[in-house]
Amino acid sequence: MTQTAPWTRKEVEARLADDTARAWLGEALAEAARAAQAPPTPPSPYTAHTWELRFAAAGRHCGQDNADAVRTLLLTQARAGLDTLTRLYRQGSAAERRAVLRALPSLVEGPHAVHLLDDALRTNDTRLVSAAVGPYAAAHLDPHAWRHAVLKCLFTGVPLDDVADLERRARGDGELARMLADYAAERTAAGRDIPRDLDRVLTLTGEKPQRPQEL
Repeated sequence: MTQTAPWTRKEVEARLADDTARAWLGEALAEAARAAQAPPTPPSPYTAHTWELRFAAAGRHCGQDNADAVRTLLLTQARAGLDTLTRLYRQGSAAERRAVLRALPSLVEGPHAVHLLDDALRTNDTRLVSAAVGPYAAAHLDPHAWRHAVLKCLFTGVPLDDVADLERRARGDGELARMLADYAAERTAAGRDIPRDLDRVLTLTGEKPQRPQEL
């Protein structure tokens, strides 16, 4: 079952700086709604719906701080399908990719968009990694991939507070506990600090850290 969008139109409008930005958002959402009602057309690399052009321009018209929310709202309003989401992700900037990842729980039912998470988790862009470990990952990443996503957060410095449903998925996970212990041992052997979050998630697995806090 898909989830509700992370931001409502009212919440996004309240964040915008002025009436010009709000008017631009209204026009963009109207275009997205019309696209959602239009008959499907074969995908083409040479054409794009006008709302997709708005998707790319959201930061310029609504401010970079609001771009994630605006883009996610546009995707939801357009009821973007998996093909569209994949294309926008593949062709988009890091910021546009982040918005696609954040919209997945609202638009994709089932694990069909896991390939986008896999791509984001292969990067060292902390913004993409953070977006990739949200509710969609909690619901659809298999245990092996999810464990490696947790380790990726530790490796890149993404706070584990960003990992959706961490407590439920980590609870009683002996394999995750083993991987965390191995990672801590490698860091210690290399003379590197142990991330604070590591002991926290190790405790969630049911294992007690066997060493003093490093930080």
